[in-house]
Amino acid sequence: MNNQAGDFFEDLPLILAGPLLQRTEAKSVTVLVVLQQSCQVELKVYTTTNQGEGLGNCLLEGRRFSVALGKYLHVVAITAVSPVGDSLTSDRIYAYDLQFTCADQTLLTLEQALCSNRFPQVSISYFEHQKPTFVLPPDRLEDLHIIQASCRKPHGSGIDALPILDSLIASTAKEPRRRPHQLFLTGDQIYGDDVAAPFLWVASHLGDALLGWEEELPIGQGYCTPKELLPGERAQVASEEAGFTAGLHNKSAQVSSHLLSLGEYYAAYLLAWSPVCWPDAFPPGKWVSGDRLALKTWDREVADLRQLIYTLGMVRRALANIPMYTIFDDHDVSDDWNLNQAWCLRVYGSRLGRRTVQNALLAYSVFQAWGNTPEQFAVGQSGKKLLAAAESWSVSAGKDVAAQEAIANYLGIPSCNPNTGLPNFVLEDGVFILERHPEALTWHYIISSNCHEVIVLDTRTWRGYPADKKPIAPPMLLCHQAMKEQLLQPLQKTADNQNFTTFVIAPTNVFGLQVIDWIHHWHLKRGKVFSTDVGDAWNVNLEALAKLLTTLCEQRQQVVILSGDIHYSCATRLSYGAIPRSPKQSVLVQLTASALKNEETLTRLIHTRLKQWLLPEQTRRWLGWNHPPKMLEVSAKRLQRRQTITNPEWHCVLEWIQRQPTQKFPNLVDMSTFVFPRNHRNSRSSWLQPFKFWHSPWFQDGREVVGLNNLASVHFELSTTDNCYQVIQDCYWFSFPLSTKIVYSRFTTNLQPNQYLLDEFLIVGSK
Repeated sequence: MNNQAGDFFEDLPLILAGPLLQRTEAKSVTVLVVLQQSCQVELKVYTTTNQGEGLGNCLLEGRRFSVALGKYLHVVAITAVSPVGDSLTSDRIYAYDLQFTCADQTLLTLEQALCSNRFPQVSISYFEHQKPTFVLPPDRLEDLHIIQASCRKPHGSGIDALPILDSLIASTAKEPRRRPHQLFLTGDQIYGDDVAAPFLWVASHLGDALLGWEEELPIGQGYCTPKELLPGERAQVASEEAGFTAGLHNKSAQVSSHLLSLGEYYAAYLLAWSPVCWPDAFPPGKWVSGDRLALKTWDREVADLRQLIYTLGMVRRALANIPMYTIFDDHDVSDDWNLNQAWCLRVYGSRLGRRTVQNALLAYSVFQAWGNTPEQFAVGQSGKKLLAAAESWSVSAGKDVAAQEAIANYLGIPSCNPNTGLPNFVLEDGVFILERHPEALTWHYIISSNCHEVIVLDTRTWRGYPADKKPIAPPMLLCHQAMKEQLLQPLQKTADNQNFTTFVIAPTNVFGLQVIDWIHHWHLKRGKVFSTDVGDAWNVNLEALAKLLTTLCEQRQQVVILSGDIHYSCATRLSYGAIPRSPKQSVLVQLTASALKNEETLTRLIHTRLKQWLLPEQTRRWLGWNHPPKMLEVSAKRLQRRQTITNPEWHCVLEWIQRQPTQKFPNLVDMSTFVFPRNHRNSRSSWLQPFKFWHSPWFQDGREVVGLNNLASVHFELSTTDNCYQVIQDCYWFSFPLSTKIVYSRFTTNLQPNQYLLDEFLIVGSK
């Protein structure tokens, strides 16, 4: 790894990561690949025959030159369209192929570009023809299968749940109506903070090698290269120089290996999605530190990383065969990113903090946003200009000031006041919004099909910070302008289409465990907002929550919210009605899926029956007003007494949907392909298992959340009795504690309001 640019890349294939199937619609298909040399890449999309087994005619095609982001880092997202106006349709399997024309005019097939001496055989297909395949969403909602997940920390505890997707696709590859149609990753696809020291060691060396130069990071009055900031020794630099808050409150370990350089953020994506650039071996911990605790931590983190690496081939194949859509959350940059105005002042007012956020967002633009919204990266658009600026900055080895300023503008990084050095805000409707350049990229977007629409929200860069409160005050996750542009206008645009079911991607939860709400409000009163991300949940700022609920419920009678962030999976149903009673009522079903690889002691506990015994979730009720938007949580006792309640305009009731008994994975799976071979410590202590009652399947079968690493599948069933849809979320996880099999837990609820609870609310309030 110390001499990456030499022999290391010679042993690697042309394709370092990918192909990643991204935005896929009837008229166009986009595929992203990461290469180690410049190429023109051609994409062709084919019909198939015999349930995907044979290749038919070419329907779509496109070609594009890669962008040189570094000496050994060339990235391209190719969009294929029809030259004669053909369209793809649902209920059919399509295949795609790539061809590469290198700078010396050498032609390589996809199979050749995937293989090398170090990787002699690579399979990214579920068919003998070895081409990746996909299907479009169906015409009927009851045939739709959506996969959702979040929070994938490379060294997180447990087995990565993302490879389960490979098994789900493999078992249904020939069945267009049962095969997963779309994958939504709702935040924390990579971690900029809370990075393992061995991961940083790899990312730092790989990042510099990919670029072909070492970035000079602004620290104090001078500069440091990434290699001068050693793994495990970055806490002071990250907290004091960059201003990051993840290490506050005695949590310096969270930032001791923080990603800082552009190369490190680039490398994080290659390491998350492909096995190609991982080294064969990690250095022994004693080479890095002489501290005994640090050595123990190093060895544990290396073991966790080896578990991730072991299944990356399965991840790679899955991501080549299902359209993937993503949106960032905070860890894609750093914990607490844009949490409140105080964070913005700390970080954007620091040269190193500002540079790190810029590096993280540039990497996100290339590896996530380009595939989400390829139209923004077409000729003449802001994304294309951003790529040109990134290319220029790399050619200059980070010395081109004009290119760096252009990158900041296209990414929407706020400018700084030359007198104070602090970021500029815009005051609008009583809140401060981070200033952004008019040509800045937009991160929110919409995906639609014949049966559904998905509105993906950007709740990080359009926050409204209260102008009349302290800088640590919880913000509006969407300021008034963003609420209108991202939510209200898209909903109004398709209001007449009754065939759509509306999904909204909200990276942070609208509703979560009530005990977490209590903790957030307790910390808020004491000013410790950074310790538990106070302000990231919608229900901390009730004005913003009321505006969100009324916007959704006045425009739609049925909404499914997909969310992540909180390291456990669950389902809730909110029933909404007007006061006085109106026949027009709405239901919001929130389905949360987290984490892919970041289970913790606390989440393991709430996964069990212990949570429902000690702190069971209760039905919650609110009254609301529209002008100005606000809401008040009320108990039945308070409602009967009519305390401080005057002329509410709407009411809503929240139910916690119970997790059904655990079921076996429906398909035969070889668990040896999931579990990295380790020593036999578990088997030596297996005789103790009967005495560990908390490990028993019965105790693990809690009724509220899935707290172990999991992947969620969302689908629908149409009731034959009342012609109403049920929405179902199946959360797949590994049996605890020995991970001997894959199981799943089901959450099911009707996609209609709970009329009984709404009527009960009004009856109690009228007495």
